[in-house]
Amino acid sequence: MSKSPNRLLATIFGAVYLLIGILGFTATAGVGFISTQGGLLLGIFEVNPLHNVAHLIIGAALLIAGLSNVRAAKTVNIVIGLAYLVLGIVGLFIVNTMFNILALNSADHVLHFASAILLLAVGLAADRRTRTAVA
Repeated sequence: MSKSPNRLLATIFGAVYLLIGILGFTATAGVGFISTQGGLLLGIFEVNPLHNVAHLIIGAALLIAGLSNVRAAKTVNIVIGLAYLVLGIVGLFIVNTMFNILALNSADHVLHFASAILLLAVGLAADRRTRTAVA
């Protein structure tokens, strides 16, 4: 795993996003599942239970792929990187609307764009000898 940037990144991001998903539930007591306003995780990231579940699913996918093989890690990094890029862009337009079912705020946008950039950069540039279904 240490020889593959994709596996290493997927494993680290997977563990971090699983932790964020679990910790998120400590900030969402009394918050509706798809409430447009959520609790603050770490005092800055707004989350609701749906947002926490999304972090758990994404974290699990990244961790499983990172622990599996280079091809799986590369593919999942690219797919989740693209998803975060789309979420970052769409999120800018849905804040303060009824469509903000993940209770996104500005800090979330920064985190989603940063995650997208890292996941896509490593997914597309590293381990180039490994072919993926996405690339």
